[in-house]
Amino acid sequence: MYKFFMPNVSLMGPGCSKALPDEIKSRGFTKALVVCGKRSAASPELKGILDAIEAAGIEYAIYPGSIANPTTAAVMTGVRVLQAEQCDFVMSFGGGSPHDCAKGIALVAANGGDITDYEGVNKSAKPMLPLVAINTTAGTASEMTIFCIITDEVRHVKMAIVDEHANPTLAVNDPELMTSMPASLTAATGMDAITHAIEAYVSTIATPVTDACAQKAIALIEGYLRAAVANGDDMTARDQMSYAEYLAGMAFNNASLGYVHAIAHQFGGYYNLPHGVCNAILLPAVQEYNAMVAADRLKDVAGFMGVDTTGMSDDEGAAAAIAAIRRLAADIDIPKGFEALGAKREDFDILATNALKDACGATNPRQATHAEIVGILEKVF
Repeated sequence: MYKFFMPNVSLMGPGCSKALPDEIKSRGFTKALVVCGKRSAASPELKGILDAIEAAGIEYAIYPGSIANPTTAAVMTGVRVLQAEQCDFVMSFGGGSPHDCAKGIALVAANGGDITDYEGVNKSAKPMLPLVAINTTAGTASEMTIFCIITDEVRHVKMAIVDEHANPTLAVNDPELMTSMPASLTAATGMDAITHAIEAYVSTIATPVTDACAQKAIALIEGYLRAAVANGDDMTARDQMSYAEYLAGMAFNNASLGYVHAIAHQFGGYYNLPHGVCNAILLPAVQEYNAMVAADRLKDVAGFMGVDTTGMSDDEGAAAAIAAIRRLAADIDIPKGFEALGAKREDFDILATNALKDACGATNPRQATHAEIVGILEKVF
């Protein structure tokens, strides 16, 4: 048996966010807890959306408590605000951080306890409160997945919460809301998306359905990410990247991920580093590790990225894929290693230990020892 998870409804394409008031009213929701960051709370884009839903008779309370790499404290504070304001649904606005924070709030509000109770796979008993996730970046796909990543400040660990009860109700991907995203964030989130697609493609539980999603996502990212980074007002590039990140989300939402994410979560939790950059640095090194058992799949990836693999062996094709990933990252100015970002070699032991506990590593095509994870860390330092 195979389950395929997606939001109930997704709105896509330029201007699609204008349909939000009708979509919300048709579901009978009356008051939203709007989860966002402080900067987004003052943005004209969010104001336009809130004015429109207010005009439609939908009330809201703003919770601008989402931060990069959202924390357990941010989630639990949001739960208290939601309860005090008597909100019956949650609306997130932004990228992966507010979406994950909103999922955490909605999950705890429906199930009780503390967000740390839900670390792991399918730990909740009931569906979370309805979530309307309005996306402003093209990378994490958190607006449409059952994944929720929250930083436990006590352990300095990013908790992977993978829960079929954390499926958003409505996902909104309007590229008109993405044009103000700076080049560096466009680059990082785009590399996050291609990581999702590649890890899903080489996953041990990949299927023809997830393969199709991953293949198209990889091709779109190879074709449009450079243009989106170079010119944020390029609506064609923004639109195609919004489709790409969504397709990559469809792939990993159902085929899961691998060691790139399992390790990246540790750099994010330990040093508060940006997730997309961590993935981009790790992606070629982890695929070099995987090539011993997944060379044929990686050769496919090379083809999806426009490499002519005619006459190549599987090993040659895998090497070509890794080279293509590195070219893409270099073209959009992704940092080459973690040392420049403040990571320390003396932390490798705890980073590797925690990475091996991360739920995302379970579907990596090659299972690693602690020493092998440390070896990967050495390569990306």
